[in-house]
Amino acid sequence: MNNHKMLILPGVYDALSALLAQQTGFEGVYLSGASISYTRLGRSDVGLVSVSEVANTLEMICDRVDIPVMVDADNGYGNALNVQRTVRQFERAGASAIQLEDQSYPKRCGHLNGKILIKTSEMVGKINAALDARKSEETLIVARTDAISVEGLSEAIERAQRYCDAGADIIFVEAPSSIDDMSLIVESLAPRVPLLANMVEGGQTPLLTADKLKKIGYKLVIFPGGLVRAQTYLTQRYLAQLLRDGSTINMLDKMVDFQKLNEIIGTEELLTLGARYDTLKGDE
Repeated sequence: MNNHKMLILPGVYDALSALLAQQTGFEGVYLSGASISYTRLGRSDVGLVSVSEVANTLEMICDRVDIPVMVDADNGYGNALNVQRTVRQFERAGASAIQLEDQSYPKRCGHLNGKILIKTSEMVGKINAALDARKSEETLIVARTDAISVEGLSEAIERAQRYCDAGADIIFVEAPSSIDDMSLIVESLAPRVPLLANMVEGGQTPLLTADKLKKIGYKLVIFPGGLVRAQTYLTQRYLAQLLRDGSTINMLDKMVDFQKLNEIIGTEELLTLGARYDTLKGDE
């Protein structure tokens, strides 16, 4: 983020999706709490996912890929002391950046209505707690405010400025509803801190390209649930055709086959490594 390149982080939800993102050429990924709720629970993003479920998913992803992982820590799963435990746990699991938001508990998706916020002072305390808890200053703390839909744009910007004052490394003002609002956010905050944009297909914010967001003044953009939505679209069609035809023969051009999937996940390399250790064991 210290250069002029726009950082694009696709939303992932398990080790395979993160691996595919790395192989495609992305320089980082975003572990979305919503996507974990969608894929592991088959439920909406309304605060049902636990800290241990996120930590477990994060650990498996970081064990499989080498690129940085930004993780959605929701509201830290409690007060400032809970935030510290969460930060330590996620940092140990391999997170490069940890995102905290100013919603109360239970939280909900930033593009749903009916959100409840904590006081600005409490969120400032959580940010301070997170900064104190991290072992490395290279583990970035992302502060998100959901205030636009609750208190209005001006209050959201004021909150974001307070979070910047508290020492947040990246600021995330959720769900601006127009390009003009996005531009005002950038004008108010960008000279001080990198800003993150959130692109939700069908959400409250205009869906813009990374180039357009860069021109507005954003430094990085997440697409947190796009992969799950694409997967859902394709899975529905796969299942409908399988039910209708009783076979996958007419879908082969829309799938990777057994051999290709094994190439993607590195089966041959894994078997070779296993054989090496089996050989060493046999020499005893």
